Amino acid sequence: MSIAIRTIAFYLPQFHPVPENDTWWGTGFTEWRNAAKAKPLFPGHYQPHLPADLGFYDLRVPEVRAAQAALAREHGIHGFCYYHYWFNGRRILERPFNEVLASGQPDFPFCLCWANENWTRAWNGGEKDVLLEQKYSHEDDLAHIQSLMPAFRDARYIRIDGKPLFVVYRTEMMPDPARTAEIWRTAALHAGIGELYLARVESFDSGLDPKTIGFDADIEFAPNWRRLGIPIHRSTLSRLLIKSGALPDVYLKQTVVTYEGMIEGMLSKPVPDHVRFRGVTPGFDNSARRAEGAAILIESSPEKYAAWLREIAIQTLKQRRGDERIVFVNAWNEWAEGNHLEPDLRHGLAFLQATANALSTDALTLPDAQTGSANAEEGA
Repeated sequence: MSIAIRTIAFYLPQFHPVPENDTWWGTGFTEWRNAAKAKPLFPGHYQPHLPADLGFYDLRVPEVRAAQAALAREHGIHGFCYYHYWFNGRRILERPFNEVLASGQPDFPFCLCWANENWTRAWNGGEKDVLLEQKYSHEDDLAHIQSLMPAFRDARYIRIDGKPLFVVYRTEMMPDPARTAEIWRTAALHAGIGELYLARVESFDSGLDPKTIGFDADIEFAPNWRRLGIPIHRSTLSRLLIKSGALPDVYLKQTVVTYEGMIEGMLSKPVPDHVRFRGVTPGFDNSARRAEGAAILIESSPEKYAAWLREIAIQTLKQRRGDERIVFVNAWNEWAEGNHLEPDLRHGLAFLQATANALSTDALTLPDAQTGSANAEEGA
């Protein structure tokens, strides 16, 4: 008997060239360029992250997308949450998802997350150099949601109680999210889609009840930036050692924390009254993108990740019912942020196999006294 947990992995569609990136970063730029050029910054620092089984792929190739879905399905991932980029009617990096939608392949569940941040030169310290800016309006809200109706109608689209799940990455950047949610819901009803299920990503502890802005749930983004744990080598002694050259100054330029410390911080978060979908990550290290100000998690492993995912899955089985038994993984393929389930040259399939092991019926089946409803059969 299987357990009713749906694990959804965030999916980055950046791995193909587009004219905008050619202009901003150089001809042929994709995220692979950032990932491949990374270097270790201190002893034991795992960089670069280089792909194994799937290689340096191009997401314009249908066989690549099929291979990704096959790997994900085989290892317990229910579906992908594709990042979706919309700037007042202008889309970018849309080709992979457009082709998935138009072709019907791969036959693998999906939903969309509107990554509604401005695009800047943050990768090289130029946060104030805006490349693409979000300009919000209610007219744009309507045009945006109408553009998504074909995706919502697709049989593969992930639903909760029959409602298409649509995610927004940063609702705090929206001037009137409640009105936007109202416009979206009304448009979906008029289009015959029915009700929407709206979720917001929570990267920081906010305490916001999503219902107060017209949303149904939030999603625990991992890592949570206020739960990273204590950075290492920030003590007075460490600073003296850095000054003397005995330690590299990377420990002051970057935030280096332990994977276990981050997990402890995530698990210590209070349980909210509203619906929150839990989140995990196999690791994180965006030093490939940032010369300074990166967050680097050290000492992650498939075993530590599996134990965390198993704990989160058991909690989800206790706290949620039916279609709301969902866990998000950050991410399927964020190679330049060091958080990818896709196999790399160091770990191979180990993180994917850890996912499958943590979500297996045997892993999640414990005595009723310990897990409450965690022994529920699928469809409970």
